[in-house]
Amino acid sequence: MKNRGRDAGRKCVVVNLVDANYVEILSAGRKKRRKSNVRHLEPLGEKIELKASDEETRKLIEG
Repeated sequence: MKNRGRDAGRKCVVVNLVDANYVEILSAGRKKRRKSNVRHLEPLGEKIELKASDEETRKLIEG
């Protein structure tokens, strides 16, 4: 879950590790993947499988 910025309070999925401080995320409220600081994320303990498309994965996050 994002805890800072415009997406604060929204669920997201970490898609890729950029470096030690940043990850690429797919957020429920946005259409594109974004880079996010790991300090702005709060782990929920949930795990989902990435689907073939970002749209399918986004539906899993929202639902």
